[in-house]
Amino acid sequence: MTEPGFLESTRASYDAIAVDYAARFADEPEARPLERAVLAEFASLVHGTVLEVGSGPGRVTALLDALGCKVFGIDLSPEMVALATRSYPGLKFEVGSMTALDMPDGALSGIVAWYSIIHIPDDLLPQVFAEFHRVLEPGGCLVVAFQVGDEPLCFAEAFGHAVALEVRRLQPDRIAELLTQAGFAVRARLVREAEGVETTPQGFLLALVDPKPGERDRREVGVVVENVALVVETEQGAQRFLAQLERVER
Repeated sequence: MTEPGFLESTRASYDAIAVDYAARFADEPEARPLERAVLAEFASLVHGTVLEVGSGPGRVTALLDALGCKVFGIDLSPEMVALATRSYPGLKFEVGSMTALDMPDGALSGIVAWYSIIHIPDDLLPQVFAEFHRVLEPGGCLVVAFQVGDEPLCFAEAFGHAVALEVRRLQPDRIAELLTQAGFAVRARLVREAEGVETTPQGFLLALVDPKPGERDRREVGVVVENVALVVETEQGAQRFLAQLERVER
């Protein structure tokens, strides 16, 4: 089967920029309390194997490991996988694609897609989310992160290297709709305003597979934390997230 062109160009682009990319984002997400709180909440909900798709230089995978997750990562880019393996020799990283996960149904307790669905064409997102749903066990947890917006960005150069990279900005409501159609129940949505050199807000969604009967109609609760809008399904969930945020800010 012929590989889609966007996979080939994305792989080649990240192979070219792997070392410079890792140096540029060396302190993320550890330096951002809200992102750490999102990942800490995710870690509290999973009890088995976790996969990070698009694991890049391995920082998020390593943070999940520190949070107690049994985690491994896959990435399209062999150079990124090699870099992550050198940086975190105690963790497992493999070359792979989120469009076709090489594992049986229900094999995972959780999936983290941290700024990796931004490279998936819009018409293929339903396929990717269906694949996530397939490999997650009942009650399994998914968290996705992405830039919020509507217009895609196309890069021909990055970190002094020639690339062919398209970054798609996404709308939280649209991602929530697609996740619901794939069989997920969205449990929390967080939008953080742009910081520093960022030009767009940042979005985070947490969703579960196959909620227990009756859980879907629980009341949503809105929480505002500084420049962040958070919607969770229950008051208990809001309190738990705020407790996670308080812990990581100390």
